[in-house]
Amino acid sequence: MTVATQLKAYLEQQAIDYELVPHRHTDSSSTSASAAHVPSERLAKAVIVEEGDVCLMVVVPSNRHVHLGRLHRHLGREVGLTTESRLVELFPDCDLGAIPPLGAVYGLTTLVDRALLGQPEVYFESGDHEHLVKMRGEQFYALLAEAEKVDVGQPL
Repeated sequence: MTVATQLKAYLEQQAIDYELVPHRHTDSSSTSASAAHVPSERLAKAVIVEEGDVCLMVVVPSNRHVHLGRLHRHLGREVGLTTESRLVELFPDCDLGAIPPLGAVYGLTTLVDRALLGQPEVYFESGDHEHLVKMRGEQFYALLAEAEKVDVGQPL
């Protein structure tokens, strides 16, 4: 697959320059960073949470996880991790566990952890388990300009 159909169309529509970085098949963002020889703090991963029918995307570096307690306090309500079946519905053109961290592509409100900001380049899953998208940091941040900046990541 290389690049998810909706992601590719979105990046073309936004006139974003990017490269694909191939790597061996992996099952997590941290192993993708290692396999692609990418600093884990520069690999953005998407975590999907939900409350009832409402889903949110939280973007953190791959060397962090979402601290749900901090997220609950920030939101003023409790949310839980989304089920795999819901992920399949939300991201039909992506392999499970290889979700690009750009909620706008899929109509999701997005929050981005401040720990990810300021990187010279950012990498993220392309929609499959064998390719990362690489782009300049400023382009990635421009794509997330509407995302709320939060402090909800915790080092692994």
